[in-house]
Amino acid sequence: MASRRFITVLDKMILSDLTKTVFSTLLVIVVIIVSRSFIKVLAKAIEGQISGQTIINILGLKIVEAAIELLPVSIFVGVIMVLGRMYRDQEMSALASAGAGIGVLYRASFFFAIPLALVTFELSLVTAPWAEATIQTMMQLDKQASDIRVIAPGRFTEHKNGELVFYVEDIDSKNIMHKVFVQSRIRGQEGVINSETATFQNLPGGRYIVFANGERVQGKPGELNFIIEKFSEYAVRLDFEATSVNLNRDAIPTERLLTNQVPVDIAEVQRRLSIPIGIIVLASLAIPLSQVAPRGGVYGNIFTSLVIYFSYSYLQKINQNLVAEETIPLWMGYVWVYVLMLILIAVLLVKVYGKKWVIFQLTGKTPG
Repeated sequence: MASRRFITVLDKMILSDLTKTVFSTLLVIVVIIVSRSFIKVLAKAIEGQISGQTIINILGLKIVEAAIELLPVSIFVGVIMVLGRMYRDQEMSALASAGAGIGVLYRASFFFAIPLALVTFELSLVTAPWAEATIQTMMQLDKQASDIRVIAPGRFTEHKNGELVFYVEDIDSKNIMHKVFVQSRIRGQEGVINSETATFQNLPGGRYIVFANGERVQGKPGELNFIIEKFSEYAVRLDFEATSVNLNRDAIPTERLLTNQVPVDIAEVQRRLSIPIGIIVLASLAIPLSQVAPRGGVYGNIFTSLVIYFSYSYLQKINQNLVAEETIPLWMGYVWVYVLMLILIAVLLVKVYGKKWVIFQLTGKTPG
């Protein structure tokens, strides 16, 4: 007697279609979402608050964050599109005549959804907070050095709230500044530095601007006591204020949130857990939603499905606020949201396959 294969040919076919459709959908949605949110980052880059290298790093991390957040809706839409196409092309009728029912569709879909949910569990609880913390840290560190980075040839720029004013005639490809003028106001003393060239250098003790071949004048306005000196090399330390990075709650590691046992922190942990759980729930919901009339087209139920998804997302946000404000017990979490979704799945299955079929699946007995 031949043993039944763990993964059938039908499973492989549906898995192949799901993989291509889900990740194509994810790519499109991520590009749209990241492009819109990245405009703010680009605006800061134009103002000189963020360096070019930091922009590239932030873009990569933003894509990771968006991909994790959007995996549930991607698999939701992907399952509906794949199974909807099979209904339209009469493939489901052929499968039904061969004895393949709803269980086969759930089996094939879960072969894809469950491993993806397990991977997303780690991504949502560990990778996403790390990515957000890295973004916030990089932006904070770049902001500290933004005054220096905005130095441009042919214009005056300020540093440290006007304590230093720079003017550079030219900057070559090696970032060496030529014909440099600097005016400083420190502790009531004014100084002027003129030099042939200047460069920024990381030296022991901090970051310095090193002038070469120039003249330094220092004194107090209104007095005749001035110091005038020529130099071949002169360095000025650029003291950046040491500021701690205050991470938003979505950037705090999950372990620390669980240790705090504060309602708002528990609500954040539950939100992170809702992403992998949502993959399973939405994949289960997509299967009865995917049934369309043969002439209804692949996208027959996409609009209805998106309304249901946005309602589900809105309920999740409401739940997070309720948990954070201790309006509902912490242990309840998203349970009531998932109960509503399970009820909706049951209603759709009854609508698509009939009450008798559902009772038979649950009890194994055909109702009289």
